[in-house]
Amino acid sequence: MYHKTFYVFDGNTPVQAVIRNYTEQDFEEMIRIQSEAFPPPYPAELWWNRGQLLNHVTLFPEGALCVEAGGELAGSVTSLKIDFDPSHAEDAAHSWAVVTADGYITTHLPDGNALYIADLCVRPKYRKLGLGKELVQSLYHVVVEQKLSRLLGAGRMPGFHKQAPEMKAEQYLADVVAGRLADPVITFLLRCGRTPLGVVAGYLEDEESRNYAALMEWKNPFR
Repeated sequence: MYHKTFYVFDGNTPVQAVIRNYTEQDFEEMIRIQSEAFPPPYPAELWWNRGQLLNHVTLFPEGALCVEAGGELAGSVTSLKIDFDPSHAEDAAHSWAVVTADGYITTHLPDGNALYIADLCVRPKYRKLGLGKELVQSLYHVVVEQKLSRLLGAGRMPGFHKQAPEMKAEQYLADVVAGRLADPVITFLLRCGRTPLGVVAGYLEDEESRNYAALMEWKNPFR
């Protein structure tokens, strides 16, 4: 199981943080964090529920991590194993509902070759501490420990709605990667070491992203 203690900085002040596997005792607070992290127009029905969270800690507890900052639960990241063939990356271009079984991760494959991020969220008041990046990097540790080929995930493109009248989603992603545009999620994932593989249409009901997402990977450097 995973347990990492470290410090983050609130300005010049060190704040002790812990990343660990979440448990049933964390569920109520995690659902509250989801409501804070994904306010409207994000659909409330896509926040975690207790049934989904129970599946996470039952089917693949190694991929269910949370972070505390100063003793308070501040965010979480959830993943599952899938099979992925890089020569047919388009086969992974499914909706979030299909890949994650509507968040219940019954699609988890114990012998899968890749780790897939189902969700990442951090309480808004803690985002300046860099906890999201720490959670992503903790999944890199899981990839290495589990001897998997890579980390995969499809990132929202919440800035796309501002550019959608002028360009397609593929051009928007290309402009973000080139630095001509910045996106709150995709730019963050690039800074975490992720590399785009392409655009997924109809990934998630998400008005800001026009239902698009960017499929992105991090390859295990030891494989």
